[in-house]
Amino acid sequence: MADDYELAGLLRDIRDNQREALQVQREHMALYQKQLERIERINDRAEAIQGRAGKAVKFILWIAIPLVALLLVLMSWPYLRYLLA
Repeated sequence: MADDYELAGLLRDIRDNQREALQVQREHMALYQKQLERIERINDRAEAIQGRAGKAVKFILWIAIPLVALLLVLMSWPYLRYLLA
């Protein structure tokens, strides 16, 4: 009889420990979900920033670099006229 009571007590302890472990797992999953949502928001923001950076690079490639090249040609024009004359 005493062994039955002891066994029942051990089984109750195991059950209680399993319930606690399941509760801890649920808490971890909730925390993981919250962190995953935060990471997704950060990634979305990073993609938006990268899109704006890409537009800036296109601007530099199509407008700023040709303007700089034109300025270099105009600045070197007097020197080239001197060499050619």
